[in-house]
Amino acid sequence: MARRAKRQGPDNHDRWLVSYADFITLLFAFFVVMYALSSVNEGKYKVFNVSMSQAFGTQGAAADGGTMKLTEQEMYFKSLVDRRNARLAEKQRKLNARMQKLNESLTTKMAGFVKNGQMTVSQSNRGVTLDINASMLFKPGEATVQAEAVQTLADVAKILAEEELAIEVEGHTDNIPISNAQFPSNWELSSARASSVVRLFIEQGIISTRLKATGLADNVPIEENSSIEGRARNRRVAVTVLAPEVEPSPAQTTTQE
Repeated sequence: MARRAKRQGPDNHDRWLVSYADFITLLFAFFVVMYALSSVNEGKYKVFNVSMSQAFGTQGAAADGGTMKLTEQEMYFKSLVDRRNARLAEKQRKLNARMQKLNESLTTKMAGFVKNGQMTVSQSNRGVTLDINASMLFKPGEATVQAEAVQTLADVAKILAEEELAIEVEGHTDNIPISNAQFPSNWELSSARASSVVRLFIEQGIISTRLKATGLADNVPIEENSSIEGRARNRRVAVTVLAPEVEPSPAQTTTQE
C-alpha cells in the first residue's frame, strides 16, 4: 500500500512580526533613555541602572563584571550632569555680569538724581529696577510727563535700548484717594502714568513688544503712608528690566521623596 504523502501546513507569513516587535521594544527603550538624559537626577543613577539590568536580564551577571558595568554607567551619566551644570553655571555667570553692567550704567548716568533721592537703582533675581519719584515726572494728580523730565527719561531709554530684554513699567501712588473726571481712582492715575512713560520709551526707539505698562495704585508701598515723606516715596514709577530665566540645574529640580 502506497504511503500517504505528509500534509504540509500553510506558510506562516507573519513571522516578521516577532522581529519587528523586538525592534520596536528596543527603540522604545532607547527613547526612554534619551528622555531620561534630558533631566538626569544624580540620586537615581543606581535605581535606574538596576532597573535597566532587570529589564534586559543582566542581573545575573558575574559580581565583578556587573559592578564594573554599573560603575561605567554611573560615570557616564555623571559626566553628562557635570557638563550640563557647567553650561548652566557659565550661562548664569554671563547673565549676572550682564545685569550688573546694566545696573552700573543706570547708576552712573542717573547719579545726580540718585544722590538727591529722586531715583534709586537696585538689582534682584527679577532684574534691574529703576524707581523714579513721581514728583520729578508729573504734576500732582496728572499723568503727562513734564517737559523737564522728558530728557531724563530719554537718557534712560538710550541705556535700555542697548538691551533686548523685556521691560515692565509700573505706576504706583500713595493711599490718598483721587476722584475727578479724568481719574476716578488711583488705579486709573497709576495706569496712565505708567503708560505715559512707556509711550515716551517707544518714541525714543525701544521696541514696543519689549514693554509692558501696569498700574498698581497704592497696593505696593515701599514706605508707610502715615507720613508725608512716606507717601512721597510711594508715588513713583518703577522701570524693571527683567532678567531672562535660566534653565534650572538637575539638583534644583530634584523631587524630594
